[in-house]
Amino acid sequence: MSDVILELSKASIYQRENLILSEVNVSINKGEFVYLIGKTGTGKSSFMKTLYGDIPLKDGVGHIVDYDLRKLKTKEIPHLRRKLGVVFQDFKLLNDRNVQENLKFVLKATGWKDKTKMEHKIDEVLQKVDMKTKSFKYPYQLSGGEQQRIAIARALLNDPELILADEPTGNLDPQTSIEVMEVLQQINKNGNTILMATHDYALLLKYPSKTLKCDGQKVFEVVQKNTKST
Repeated sequence: MSDVILELSKASIYQRENLILSEVNVSINKGEFVYLIGKTGTGKSSFMKTLYGDIPLKDGVGHIVDYDLRKLKTKEIPHLRRKLGVVFQDFKLLNDRNVQENLKFVLKATGWKDKTKMEHKIDEVLQKVDMKTKSFKYPYQLSGGEQQRIAIARALLNDPELILADEPTGNLDPQTSIEVMEVLQQINKNGNTILMATHDYALLLKYPSKTLKCDGQKVFEVVQKNTKST
């Protein structure tokens, strides 16, 4: 088994007929924490959407968690997404049910049947994001940071090989952003591979890691200067 979780080679990403990114060469290995940065409109979201099957890959080579993005069929997309955990900026929680039911909804939708196993899994992921005491709260009873923790817990339900976090701190204040980053860092230390799109450069300085940048229809790795004094 290869340690490469995501590989794009000479890939072009289009939104309908518009070329968004060209000649994309990206490789992410198991266990890495990788940032995706770039100004609004440079293609970060299109890049992410291509990875979870929302935008088809028309040109080049693309493999993610053992799926070929060029050959990805519509009926395979739910299976691909089970191997990915996706965290969005706007949480996407269902307000008409509590945290426990939100998570159970995802498990049922992805084929879980055994009630005891479902409850055990929900407990396990809530423990990982330090939200075990909030399982009977409704999303609107939680702060933004707490809702994002629940969204991260939801992304962990099917033991994903790769977590795609699309601006996960975009709607949060700086202190809450750091709390959510701490959760993501811990999850990464536990072995989860994470690709995080962000425009919050303060987080990059505080938690330096491999960084990809979208700019001028290209994606390239940028080397962060080490600003820490010796």
